[in-house]
Amino acid sequence: MDASTTLWIALALLVAVAFFVDFKLFEPGDHEEPSIRRAAYWSVGWILVAFAFGAYIWLAHGSKPGSEFLTGYLLERSLSLDNLFVFALIFAGMGVAPVDRQRLLTIGIVIALGLRLIFIIIGAELVNSLDFVLYIFGAILLYTGVRMAMHRHDEDIVDPESNPGVRLLRRVAPNASAATAVIVAIAAADVIFAVDSIPAIFGVTTDTFIVFSANAFALLGMRALYALLSGAADRFQYLKLGLAFILIFIGAKMLTEDLLHIPIAVSLLVIVLTLVISVVVSLKRNPGTPADGGAT
Repeated sequence: MDASTTLWIALALLVAVAFFVDFKLFEPGDHEEPSIRRAAYWSVGWILVAFAFGAYIWLAHGSKPGSEFLTGYLLERSLSLDNLFVFALIFAGMGVAPVDRQRLLTIGIVIALGLRLIFIIIGAELVNSLDFVLYIFGAILLYTGVRMAMHRHDEDIVDPESNPGVRLLRRVAPNASAATAVIVAIAAADVIFAVDSIPAIFGVTTDTFIVFSANAFALLGMRALYALLSGAADRFQYLKLGLAFILIFIGAKMLTEDLLHIPIAVSLLVIVLTLVISVVVSLKRNPGTPADGGAT
């Protein structure tokens, strides 16, 4: 779609207001964490907001950009689940108190949004200038998907001693605070995840407006989603395999696009079915304990 300057400004204002609302209203007390029920309400609410924006794109600009947004949003949202599990492991590995995690996660989300914008601008320029870049992106996704399936994707991110950002920080600022080290670890993880997620959505669409809006809405409500999923990584043991399959599917789609065009509707169906199957199988194999129904 041909997004006008006015539409870009409207998107920027909408995203800014949405993040302000999320950061200010989804705020636990000084010495408490959000309840599971409250986190669930907020998570569903932000998903509905994203779907409403997708409906607007569909009605105002056509079914093609509308379906591209919804597919891109679900792709980025699903990949963000792995981010959250890794963040939880970073917090645990670096001894971050539960009451401090939401604040640090907020900083991480802001960093992630800025990094994704940079990667999107660079990626769009490369894709529009060099045709073969999509094949490189496809190969990156295949490689990443295989590593994720082999449970090797996060090994250098989670361990504070191996995290590239933390190692660099300790060299240039050995007296940096523990909180700074956590933020740097999250930022380093964001960079690595951006290298995965941005090429993935370019396999769906090369429209910069759609790519950025899908990423922005995917980051909305991440704190609520973290509160909902924190500590539940073991229950969703097959989710990582599902995400790996999605990356491999998108990578293969990009590499074979000249030989076989896969419609956006098919890609959307594959993503949704993969997520549903991996979550259902995980819950059946490891049902865990009932969700907390604490008061909001």
